[in-house]
Amino acid sequence: MPKKKLTGLIVSNKMDKTIVVNVERIKEHPIYKRRYKVHKKYKAHVENSKDFEIGQKVIIEECRPISKDKKWTVIEKVK
Repeated sequence: MPKKKLTGLIVSNKMDKTIVVNVERIKEHPIYKRRYKVHKKYKAHVENSKDFEIGQKVIIEECRPISKDKKWTVIEKVK
């Protein structure tokens, strides 16, 4: 089974080797058919979190559990 990949904006880089990525997606209401945005924050592993700045767009990929909350790694920055 292929690993999931998500794109989102960096919200926090204050932790050591961890960044927080906010992923936004659009859902549609099942009855009223109106579309709305849903946000979720993911903690992602990166070796040097100071190379990444708040507001940058990154791609994260699913991986093995690194800690209680970290189950994603950063693949690359998106220009």
